[in-house]
Order: sequence, then C-alpha cells, then structure tokens
Amino acid sequence: MLKIFALRASLVLVSLTVARGDVTLLLEEPYGNFGGMNPTGHSAVYFSRICAASPTVLRRCQPGETGAVVSRYHRVGGYDWLAIPLVPYLYAVDRPEDIPTSATHEEVASLRDDYRRRHLEDIVPDVAGGATPEGDWTQLVGEAYDRTLYGFTIETTEQQDDALIARLNSAPNHVKFHLLYRNCADFVRNIIDDYYPRAVHRSFTADVGIMTPKQAAKSLVHYSKKNSDLEFSTFIIPQVSGDTPRSSSVKGVLESLIKSKKYAVPVIALAAFHPYVGAPLVFACLRGSGFNPEKVAKEDEGSSIRSTIMTRAQQAGRDEP
Repeated sequence: MLKIFALRASLVLVSLTVARGDVTLLLEEPYGNFGGMNPTGHSAVYFSRICAASPTVLRRCQPGETGAVVSRYHRVGGYDWLAIPLVPYLYAVDRPEDIPTSATHEEVASLRDDYRRRHLEDIVPDVAGGATPEGDWTQLVGEAYDRTLYGFTIETTEQQDDALIARLNSAPNHVKFHLLYRNCADFVRNIIDDYYPRAVHRSFTADVGIMTPKQAAKSLVHYSKKNSDLEFSTFIIPQVSGDTPRSSSVKGVLESLIKSKKYAVPVIALAAFHPYVGAPLVFACLRGSGFNPEKVAKEDEGSSIRSTIMTRAQQAGRDEP
C-alpha cells in the first residue's frame, strides 16, 4: 500500500512529478562518533534525469525512473564515486511503498544488508563465511535512517546532463579521497561547477579554504539569488524515526572549533591570550552561523516542485484501498 509518509518524506522524488531535469546538492547532517569529532556532515549530488546503469556507470533515465545520487567515498571498493538509485540511497528499499515509517537499528541493518546482497555484491562482497562486512559501505544505502538531509535544487539542460554522464563514465574512477582537499564536498563542487562555473566555491574566512558541505550549500543558495532566471528550490528529508540517535546540525570548520564542546575550551583560551587569532575565529563563527539550512529549506514551502509532490501525496492517500 502506497503510504503518504513515503511520498512526504521523499520530497526529493522530483522526476516522479516534474518532466524537466535538475541537479540537487544534498547537505547531510553529521551523526555517530565521527560526526561528533567532525561535525561538517556529508555532501552528495542527486540527478533527476541521470540514472545508474550500475554503481559505476551512469546513463539517462527512462520514463518513470527517479534518478540517482552520486557521491565521493573513502573506503568503498577502491572507487572514487558511486551512484545509487534515489530511493535505496535514502531508505535501503527499491520501491517508495516499502519505505517504513520507523525502523529499529536492527531493522535498518537488515534492510541495508539485503540491498547489498541483491545489488552491491560485486563492490561490497561477503566476508569469510558469508557474513556481512563492516565499513563505510553502509553510507551507500539508507542515509535517511542516520540523518536529516537538506536539498538545494537547480535546473539543468539535457545537454549539460549528457556532458556530465560522458565525463564521469570516461574518467578513471579510482579512490581520490583526501579530507582536506578532495573530500565529498569538493566532489560536489566540481560536479555543480561543471553545470554552472563558480556556483560553488570555498570559504577561506569560515573554513580556512577547506571545502565543506555547509559552504557548498550556502554558496549555491547565493548563486541562485544572483541568477534568479534559473529555477531553484529546496526541501528537507527528515531522519526516519526509530532508536537510531538523532543527527546533529551541520557546521563549518572554524564554527566547529568554537561550538563543539571538545574544542571550545582550548579555542577560547587561545582567543583570550591571542586576540589576533581569536577575533578571526569569532568572526568566522558568526559568519558560518548566519546560514541555517533548515531555515532556508523551510522558507521554500511554496515551491512548485514541493507543491506538486504534496498534491500527488494527497491524491495517493485518497486512492488507497
């Protein structure tokens, strides 16, 4: 049975309701131990008109397909980027009607492993004895169980999409990850800048030149305001309810140093004794705090894309047996 929740939570399913193509920057909140140490979160790109022929090969979508999410990973099969269909990326299931309204940690693990065995065995094989492997592969599927995601969408043309498909399919796809200068946000920056040069850029005041997911989203929003002729919209995909700890707000580099408890005391002490260092830190924190992705996304409640999807969701509810 098609759940209203499934469509409401999947507001990013643009290709189900809109014929045009677009690229979406996904800003994903940090979670877990690593997210506590590095609260900059994760970034990926979703294409409504580009699909995954396989996790390493892209193609144009066929009618009715919902596009793919592409992101840079660190330790998954030795690849630099991998592409996953949208619904599995968010919920580790193949069909929107199978999305659970809530899930326990054990249920999430089962959904992920089931999807891995059916679709990702070549990239993430079983370990000895047929057991489920550990590692970063879990970030490929079921992201909405671990964290809240924010989407920032800008329109694309067929020619732009075809050019990107050709570039990614023809270039070497070997791991290139580096936390400081080839991270997930750098990958997103390069992708979106292929469509719109300089739409996404670094910040030396807020992030000391390190590309971050928050800065990527902030700069794309700024670009959209300067280019109001391009259709732009935003949305929020909430973390699925369950016993998984809730994700936390995304931060920039210097903002993390000031606002994170584990770094706050030494940074404040440094600022007190070295005001020439402390003043820039405070300025960077205030600058980074000025962009709230949740507020920006909620301000777009009336976008045509969201309105269309909500109408379809309501109609689905009326059509349920």
